[in-house]
Amino acid sequence: MKDPTSPSRVLRIPAVTRVEGETALRLRIHDGTVTEASLKIYEPPRFFEAFLRGRAHTEPPDLTSRICGICPVAYQMSACRAVEEACGVTVDGQLAALRRLLYCGEWIESQTLHIHMLHAPDFLGHPDVIAMSRTHREHVERGLRLKQAGNAVVELLGGRAVHPVNVRLGGFHRTPTRSQLRPLAERLRTALDDAWDTVRWVAGFDFPDAECDADLFALAEAGTYAIESGVPTVLPYGTPGRRRSFALRDFPGHVRETQVAHSTALHSRLDGRRHLTGALARWAISGHLLSPMALQAAREAGLGGPPGHGDAVGGTVCRNPYRSILVRAVEVLYAVEEALRIIDAYEPPPLPSVEVPARAGTGHGATEAPRGLLYHRYALDSHGRVLEATLVPPTAQNQGAIEEDLRLTAQARLDRGEHTDADLARWCERAIRNHDPCISCSAHFLELDVRRTEGTER
Repeated sequence: MKDPTSPSRVLRIPAVTRVEGETALRLRIHDGTVTEASLKIYEPPRFFEAFLRGRAHTEPPDLTSRICGICPVAYQMSACRAVEEACGVTVDGQLAALRRLLYCGEWIESQTLHIHMLHAPDFLGHPDVIAMSRTHREHVERGLRLKQAGNAVVELLGGRAVHPVNVRLGGFHRTPTRSQLRPLAERLRTALDDAWDTVRWVAGFDFPDAECDADLFALAEAGTYAIESGVPTVLPYGTPGRRRSFALRDFPGHVRETQVAHSTALHSRLDGRRHLTGALARWAISGHLLSPMALQAAREAGLGGPPGHGDAVGGTVCRNPYRSILVRAVEVLYAVEEALRIIDAYEPPPLPSVEVPARAGTGHGATEAPRGLLYHRYALDSHGRVLEATLVPPTAQNQGAIEEDLRLTAQARLDRGEHTDADLARWCERAIRNHDPCISCSAHFLELDVRRTEGTER
């Protein structure tokens, strides 16, 4: 980094901490103006889309769950929905309810991990959760209890807490009895109190002023807060009353991916515009469908009332990325409550799964991973072999919005007279962690252009 008083300088952070995966940051500043903000994802691409080709149609749920150890259920559920659609199968009733219960477990453990272990230290002035635990031990212990409760849900339904093995096309390899769910319900009732305490704790944080300049993008489902299914819905920036939806099969026509030189993750644009998925988008689009308890928690936390059914009139569209931690805390409370509701109404299905016979077709699936909308598309031949696979993770979609947040954040600090490397680095890392990026999920695919000149060494 050059002298801070120099008219041109570059700030490089070689490794961003308290995020999943490997990423760096580069800022270019000229005459007090931030001219470049790049989130440089250098983690090697995963190539899952390539090695899914030729696999049996039954394999994507297990294979794609290995993309991420934090949100494997999201990958399994999106894969199941896409392949089942291609094969003309719908999973409903208690099997669908168990899938939602499993997803609630992942929401609880993943959102709690972010809130307590990764994000809270930023608000409390600590470099990490270890240092934070010295002065906020009870909050860290509460976070660990909540995460363990979420893990218990995933372990019971999925067979293990990381990379579940009990999920299959059409449902599960085995389903629980009511008696097996009873101890889980007791644990979740305790978790409900912890979730309430988390909302109240987070509500006391100091939130800097900021606004995310991006369209908000999430699934919407009639009558319920969208988690494991829904219709892609957009709330445009600047015109909140003009929300629009489109069929999931049209996703590739609206969300276009392009390769950029500084990242192994593809960047996405939604109808040519920058967009953001995740907690803020879910709150803006479906917040009115949260439970009365969750809405009460949101009001007590200072989020206000959510937008209404058709537009933002009478509600609050929160675009402050620092306040996303509030929405996540409310979502944890909702997920615990929803898990208890599903368990209370549960009746074991006659079979653990429905048949999903192979056939030629193309299927689309999308669910709401903790970090946002996760889309899968599979083309199958008549034997059920995967001809083509497309995976669009939320962090890859969010990169454009994150980079714009970085630019705005750095510019705001410069305008306030904070010119040192340490000041800018600290605030830029905070801006990145607001979005809880999962770098390994986003590291995608590269188009490699090899040019050889005759007579040169190969």
